[in-house]
Amino acid sequence: MQKENNTTVPSAATPRIRHRKRSNEVIPEPSKANGGNLLVNDRNKYKSMWIRTHSTVWMIGGFALIVYMGHLYITAMVVVIQIFMAKELFNLLRKAHEDRHLPGFRLLNWHFFFTAMFFVYGRLLSQPLVNTVTSDKFLYQFVSSLIKYHMAICYFLYIAGFMWFILTLKKKMYKYQFGQYAWTHMILIVVFTQSSFTVANIFEGIFWFLLPASLIVINDIFAYIFGFFFGKTPLIKLSPKKTWEGFIGASVTTIISAFVLANILGRFRWLTCPRKDLSTGWLECDPGLLFKPENYILPGWISQWFPWKEISVLPVQWHALCFGLFASIIAPFGGFFASGFKRAFKIKDFGDSIPGHGGITDRMDCQMVMAVFAYIYHQSFVMRQGISVEMILDQILTNLSFEEQQSLLVKLGQILQERLEHS
Repeated sequence: MQKENNTTVPSAATPRIRHRKRSNEVIPEPSKANGGNLLVNDRNKYKSMWIRTHSTVWMIGGFALIVYMGHLYITAMVVVIQIFMAKELFNLLRKAHEDRHLPGFRLLNWHFFFTAMFFVYGRLLSQPLVNTVTSDKFLYQFVSSLIKYHMAICYFLYIAGFMWFILTLKKKMYKYQFGQYAWTHMILIVVFTQSSFTVANIFEGIFWFLLPASLIVINDIFAYIFGFFFGKTPLIKLSPKKTWEGFIGASVTTIISAFVLANILGRFRWLTCPRKDLSTGWLECDPGLLFKPENYILPGWISQWFPWKEISVLPVQWHALCFGLFASIIAPFGGFFASGFKRAFKIKDFGDSIPGHGGITDRMDCQMVMAVFAYIYHQSFVMRQGISVEMILDQILTNLSFEEQQSLLVKLGQILQERLEHS
């Protein structure tokens, strides 16, 4: 009897059997590995295509309306997109159980977000804001003081958030809280890095924002269409529905579209003029040599087949070809990165705010890569380098008080008068 009891009651010294942790790697099914995920093999592809097309039409229509309204409304659209992207990314690593024990912790994420927004947009829009309020002495002095202490205000706002985070640390929650702190900062870098370049492109002229953004949309649409009807060869394992047929077809279409679209957009001055203030009126300016048409005589053998003997080309169209190449070949890797990221977290989409497309972040993956390239290309190969009268005036209006500007005007007048007398 004693022996039986000893065998039924487990001993405290008995070692626990540990089971090997399963791998998080998703193992593809045989049908998927052989191309079962391709759109041509999807039985519900026409239904999904209708949903996707319907959403796309609404998005393009809304986007066109906002572009027509001008620089300030486009910037506001970028801000709204940033907020939705941040919301989707914040929720990606959110755990309901831990958040219940950390009241107000979500609010801390948004504190850092709006602090970063104030810093980025304060740096980008300081000069346009000064130019807008120059005529009002009180507003001008207020804005000038705000710009002067802008960096200090942002720093103390960040430090307040940092102290808030330290004071909310709880035992047994350290790992989750520090993980969220790091994740929040990574989101801020991803979201605000690309958006700062996007807004800078907008104020250099809507053309430099609209052309790159449109090329990404065109590439995405035609990659879907060519893949839908002709896709047979898988392109990359990270994104099983992408095909070589869709990639090549979209690349050719995007490059041709870049050349043609640049010619159309470049003929509207309100799209090509840079915005120096925060007003919403239409712009008129000298378009510059990039947007003045040049005529090219076509070779004789082309004239035999087509009715044109010469064509009118804007110099900016040659730059647009570089944009088209980047949008069709390199920018899609932003989408591949996002696909790998979603696979790592075992999610299909970042959100569900756009039917047939997923979330806002799902539509912005390639746009983020393209916006940075467009800004760097414009600054490196398009914008004239050196000091200009406008740059000096911007520095004077930003850094000198109203009285100092009056004093500078008097001294400059005296110097010019003396030179006229001696000449």
